Amino acid sequence: MNMNGFTHLNENGNAVMVDVSEKPVTHRTASASGKIKLSPAAYDALVKGDIKKGDAIAAARIAGIMAVKKTAELIPLCHQLPVTGCTLEFERDDMECSVRAVCGVKTDGKTGVEMEALTGVSAALLTIYDMCKALDRSMVISDIRLEYKSGGRTGEFRRESNV
Repeated sequence: MNMNGFTHLNENGNAVMVDVSEKPVTHRTASASGKIKLSPAAYDALVKGDIKKGDAIAAARIAGIMAVKKTAELIPLCHQLPVTGCTLEFERDDMECSVRAVCGVKTDGKTGVEMEALTGVSAALLTIYDMCKALDRSMVISDIRLEYKSGGRTGEFRRESNV
């Protein structure tokens, strides 16, 4: 970190990729979540598998995993990491007509996988939106956030459940 307090800016204010060459390799994990709220009709079609484009949840799972692997290509200054594991799970909320996506990512590396988990959740939710938009263009994607991370210099972070 330089005198301006930002690790991605040098002393002249120019963008730089953080040099992690001296950091030790450690096991790192991260999980992120987010949700998409649908109209009752779109939610019902999603749950019943009546989406004309196909199985939206299956497509969202694949899209999220693919996005995890492409994070360094999407987010400027993000390091390319050897992802050693990735999961994407979906939880339905019938009362709210919403789906919550949770992406977990693992690596053994010199920097964390928080951005990969956040990118995976984002791509998964965007895929659900894309596949359901013919039924509902008013869907809302929200609450994308880091839930947990471990490894590295800063150790463990766990989101408080009420935040």
